[in-house]
Amino acid sequence: MATQRRTPNDRITAGEEKEASFKAVLGEKSNIAPAVPAHIIYKLLGFTLAMVIIPISSYFLTLNSIFRGNSTFAGATAAIMANVVLVGYVIVAMKEDQSEALEAAAAAAAAKETKTESKKEL
Repeated sequence: MATQRRTPNDRITAGEEKEASFKAVLGEKSNIAPAVPAHIIYKLLGFTLAMVIIPISSYFLTLNSIFRGNSTFAGATAAIMANVVLVGYVIVAMKEDQSEALEAAAAAAAAKETKTESKKEL
């Protein structure tokens, strides 16, 4: 059986083709928008801080004031508060996902309505 050997020119050509596919076309503006919107990053940072601050502060606040030195109950309170923050994040994420879906559906309906109006004019 014979094998095909590639010459160095083939490798350069293949690399140039791949590089050309990623280059922006002259005259077009490049898309410099972030991959993740800023409001999502701010929500994530807020919930991250809440996940650190709320359980720790609830532990130390309840340790001596409510549970009188019983660290087991104070730790359980901290664990419950961590779960409350987690559930809150899931709820906010689901509502945001639903709002994006509603916006997309409204945009699709508006586009369909515009298309039917243009057909009626013809």
